Amino acid sequence: MTTAMGAALRRIQLGNALSAFGSGFTVPYLYIYVANVRQLGASTAGVVLAMLAISALVVLPLTGRAIDRRGPLPVAVIGTVSAAVGSLGIGLSSTEPMVIASAVALGAGIAVIQPALATMIVWCSTTVTRSRAFATQFFLNNLGLGIGGLVGGQLVDETHASSFVRLFAIEAVMFLVLGAAIATVRLPRAPKVEDAVPTEERAKGAWRALFGDRRMVWLCVLGFVLFFACYGQFESGLAAYATEVTRIEPATLGIALAANTAAIVAAQFVVLKLVERRRRSRVMALVGVIWTVAWIAAGVSGLVHGSQVVATVLLISTYALFGVGESLLAPTVAPLVADLAPASLIGQYNSAFALVKQLALAIGPAVGALMVGHGMYVAYIAMLAACAVGITVLALRLGRMLSPAQDQPHRAAVPAQRVEAEPVAAAV
Repeated sequence: MTTAMGAALRRIQLGNALSAFGSGFTVPYLYIYVANVRQLGASTAGVVLAMLAISALVVLPLTGRAIDRRGPLPVAVIGTVSAAVGSLGIGLSSTEPMVIASAVALGAGIAVIQPALATMIVWCSTTVTRSRAFATQFFLNNLGLGIGGLVGGQLVDETHASSFVRLFAIEAVMFLVLGAAIATVRLPRAPKVEDAVPTEERAKGAWRALFGDRRMVWLCVLGFVLFFACYGQFESGLAAYATEVTRIEPATLGIALAANTAAIVAAQFVVLKLVERRRRSRVMALVGVIWTVAWIAAGVSGLVHGSQVVATVLLISTYALFGVGESLLAPTVAPLVADLAPASLIGQYNSAFALVKQLALAIGPAVGALMVGHGMYVAYIAMLAACAVGITVLALRLGRMLSPAQDQPHRAAVPAQRVEAEPVAAAV
């Protein structure tokens, strides 16, 4: 069983890494492609980016129900096909209706894939190994995005639309590779979810059960603040603050983003060894402390007018500190969602948390861009520093609601192993 679970998990992780590699080819260039290369204008490019988020918000409330009824594997495969069609469609689109329709297919497909893959990882891991499994997924996802972005930058040529078509075609093929990889996975019954193999029957009132779970609701609130205060600011408010207030060059902003990825890649497994035996709530609280320092560094970078080098180093440090915080979240948040979920509602819980993330990613950039665009620089930094402090407070409060097995699964597993060993010793 353990060998089968490990083989299935490796196949899922490899497919996910290749998919991220393909996405890295297009993510940095989507706006430029639609607005400039296809000459559809900035407004159409904005609508395309908005439709990626809106389509995700539409399908996610339905995705959990489908996963729990039919299982994560067929849902994930359908998601990969939709994402592949959408990606290729964007590459071939020369009109506004076509590119918007393709963005809907891509956004919906990606939104479906995320909770389905998370549920598959839950099924292929145990409570003790789950943190490492999700940390590996996060590491490979960022590594794939980073390498894909670097390779894509060498292939793209703004004067030739065909070079962009090539990038979107590569992304589409990588989604299909992910679909093929997971289609051949034989999902075992993981010990934590031994009754989670889907049947035609499903507990009624899934959303009512989820909203009635005080710990999950609190985790969703924490998750919203996490994603709003970090991921939701990378490509909007923080980028605008960096160029307008810190006055760094756009090329330097690329270095800052690379520093974020490098921090994740360098820190992930070092961090994992340090945190996987510690309380999850305390680790999440530490993220709030680290991100508070990061936002203070960003604020100071806008005040250092005498030395651009110091300001630039502070800004790059902000992105690197975010990466360290992200590496702490990977082995804690997603596994905790899985461990809070009843066996028959794992898909529902994963989809609900993905919906919270998507809401934060939709609201965060709008708020950040609006505040920085109106010159509210001090209020912007103060708001996000307060959000970071709020993360620490929310995490510590959540820790008081969790059972020892949910907050510190490695420690809770030790007594269980001793109980199993005692009858054997007595028999001898």
